[in-house]
Amino acid sequence: LQVPFPVQVLGEAGVKFWNWAGTYGSSPELFFRPHSVEEIQEILELARQRGKRVKVVGGGHSPSDIACSEDFMIHMGKMNRILQVDKEKLQVKVEAGILLSELNLELEKHGMALANLGAVSEVSAAGVIGTGTHNTGITHGILPTQVVALSLLLASGEILECSESADPEVFQAARLHLGCLGIVLSVTFQCVPEFRLREVAFPSTLSQVLDQLEEHLERSQYFRFLWFPHSENVRIIYQDHTSQAGIPGIPKPFPKISGPPCSSSSWFWDYAVGFYLLEFLLWISSFIPSLVVWINRVFFRLLYNSRVENVAQSHRIFSYECRFRQHVQDWAIPISRTRPALLELRAALEQNPGIAAHFPVEIRFSRQDEILLSPCFHRDSCYVNIIVYRPYGKDIPWIHYWQIYEGIMRRHGGRPHWAKAHSCTRKDLEEMFPAFPKFCEIRERLDPTGIFLNAYLEKVFY
Repeated sequence: LQVPFPVQVLGEAGVKFWNWAGTYGSSPELFFRPHSVEEIQEILELARQRGKRVKVVGGGHSPSDIACSEDFMIHMGKMNRILQVDKEKLQVKVEAGILLSELNLELEKHGMALANLGAVSEVSAAGVIGTGTHNTGITHGILPTQVVALSLLLASGEILECSESADPEVFQAARLHLGCLGIVLSVTFQCVPEFRLREVAFPSTLSQVLDQLEEHLERSQYFRFLWFPHSENVRIIYQDHTSQAGIPGIPKPFPKISGPPCSSSSWFWDYAVGFYLLEFLLWISSFIPSLVVWINRVFFRLLYNSRVENVAQSHRIFSYECRFRQHVQDWAIPISRTRPALLELRAALEQNPGIAAHFPVEIRFSRQDEILLSPCFHRDSCYVNIIVYRPYGKDIPWIHYWQIYEGIMRRHGGRPHWAKAHSCTRKDLEEMFPAFPKFCEIRERLDPTGIFLNAYLEKVFY
């Protein structure tokens, strides 16, 4: 059903929205796909007239209900243009709906790149900064730290331009905006000259990597590791700048069920074994939970127990295919708490072997920043990401695992990743995020009627 409104705004009724993981969905009254700022202003005016709330969605990859709404939803996919490329400053200004997968290819044409990227590239520019997307690298911040300016359409209909020099207080809030300050129209990223990365992945143990954590952090610019729960097995991954050409015939490491096939041999291991067989076994384990321990150990030996190297353009190494739908938790703790927190999590799982703690637990690191709602606000941080897959869309019990994990993260000073589902109340968040009250004051000033709120954000702010 197409519903016409003044000017040329069209809203679709009967659309069902689901996030990528299939864990949360909503049925908005009207779903819009605007082509211009003027159309978004019309949608906002219509929402004010009808007393409706408005939520914006990009790639829909957040595994929570942060983008859901029963009122109006705006999909920004048709606002995906490159607005300006400044080769001298190495900056690019883009419309908010452009996907990073599109932006990466455009930057490559200009000899530019983003210094750091998350694992998933099918996410929009505004969405990346909306929830604080991160990767790893203790000399690098979360992805919003690469933003140098942005424009916001406020609830009043006014367009606000902000940066370090123009309205800097709003800028430090809007670089991680939760979709509640206004509608992001454009984002300006600070880039770097294009570069290649050499990725080296090799096996280790949890005890070894924790004993030598400082060494690993110093040895590799983008260091992370994957721990296989219910075992000591670890996969260490180094990614570093290189002038090498690509290495033909060597498959990319297979982090978090990922990596495109490079040959018939790697297709067999990466897909036939690492995807199809694994999904079937995970489904079987929903009836026999004790199988998870065996799956984690056997698949480490099959797919991760060897040294693998790969060289490619930076965005091709950073990004990988995350195939399985999943429940996810990802909290940031002070980097000094990495060892005790992981040892406590290991001990808790040893005491609860029936918990479906799927592999891998992914450990990444980020530099401190000044962004008000950043989990890395004023402290270098370690992110601990846990998952429970949904084989064939089936939910495997995960609540008990989540409760154990959240308890450990809280005890070690953790702060939740905003894109992920969490159980924190406003009182919790005020204790975890020192600048939370300042963000709330800015939000209430920019959106006094709460037109950009939804059920997720009401739990955050009330």
